[in-house]
Amino acid sequence: MKHIKARALQLFIVTACLLSGCASNEIYRSDYRPCDVTPGNACEQNSQHTYNKGTDDEYTLGFVEIDDQGQMRDRKQMQALLDTLYQKAAQESILLTVFVHGWHHNARPGDSNIESFKENLARISKIESQRATDLGRPPRKIAGVYIGWRGESIDVPPFNYLTFWDRKSTAQDVGYLGITELLIKLEEIANVRNSMTPPIKSRLVVIGHSFGGAVVFSATSQILASRFIDSRENKGFTDTAKGFGDLVVLLNPAFEALRYSPFYDLAQARCSYFPEQVPRLAILTSEADDATGILFPMGRVFSTVFETHHDIERNECKHLLSLDEGEADRYTVGHYLPLISHTLTPVTDEKNLQLANYKNMKHIWSTQTPGNTTQYGSTVLTHLNKTNPRNPYLNIRVDESIIADHNDVFNEKVMEFIRLLIGLSTDD
Repeated sequence: MKHIKARALQLFIVTACLLSGCASNEIYRSDYRPCDVTPGNACEQNSQHTYNKGTDDEYTLGFVEIDDQGQMRDRKQMQALLDTLYQKAAQESILLTVFVHGWHHNARPGDSNIESFKENLARISKIESQRATDLGRPPRKIAGVYIGWRGESIDVPPFNYLTFWDRKSTAQDVGYLGITELLIKLEEIANVRNSMTPPIKSRLVVIGHSFGGAVVFSATSQILASRFIDSRENKGFTDTAKGFGDLVVLLNPAFEALRYSPFYDLAQARCSYFPEQVPRLAILTSEADDATGILFPMGRVFSTVFETHHDIERNECKHLLSLDEGEADRYTVGHYLPLISHTLTPVTDEKNLQLANYKNMKHIWSTQTPGNTTQYGSTVLTHLNKTNPRNPYLNIRVDESIIADHNDVFNEKVMEFIRLLIGLSTDD
């Protein structure tokens, strides 16, 4: 019965596709040479761009495109970008930020996610330039990588909303296959100069939105678990918990809370963290995200109907957890309340809070207590006392005034918080 329903859905999608037209399945960036973007040249066919050259908000942006089966559309496109980044990382320290888009998006020139990512890279570059001046050190060069995949198989409304479950399956393939190789190689690039004792270390941040969050989690989850445990040969001491790169950020991610629960358990089993421990995984989900809060669990009702689930009780380090496997398998990680560790709310006038900035964030983070509340820009991060202070895994429920819906993830309120979080996790 389960297979019959799946086949019926596939047949319906194919029929709709034939009637309305499928989304493009071709490569968008077919010229792999670097290109300087100017008012008269948008470099739309190029897969490597340089913006604002010679200014304090200069940055580079590269594209890598992946097909529905998780394979590189052209490995030459990936290799051209890696060659450029290897050369850059060998000469100067870099701050490398990767973005994986979600539902309804792709690598097409003019895509709104691309434009928003570019704006954020420019802001990061300006902040890095200012920090370098304040600290009397060279600035890290800012580089971005936009990973494009076919975020919808039908691009004509309203049929494109039928692609939710189809794209969920594709996101898992993308995450389990080619993107893992790419991310590991990007991490290797970030580490190139660090072996030379540079004045400031190179860093890597990976961000995924919606199904892109599912892609990133699929690609990095086993690496995260391994590095959290870190059982190196002859290791006779306990260290801070490591992550993939320096920070992984998932925005309104579309995957089941049950997939995250082993990581929650893993982090909870460690009863304390060193003051120098910084965040390694941050999940931010809007309470008003109907795509992951309503549509996703509706689909999971049918796909989990024949599965068996149990209730689980945990009491690690005096933190009680009651886990309903059925609910955790239907709801997304950001909408299953037992696994939420923090809230992010707007600042209100009546609150007198510690204000985190790029100079004092590490001190504020290192001295936090259970139930701690701290102001980050125009937002307030509150620890719910369900996890240990300084736990490197943050599952944050975000007020709708900060992220209004599923796609509202590049607004300045949340981007300001994420940039501060990046500063906390990547500052030397």
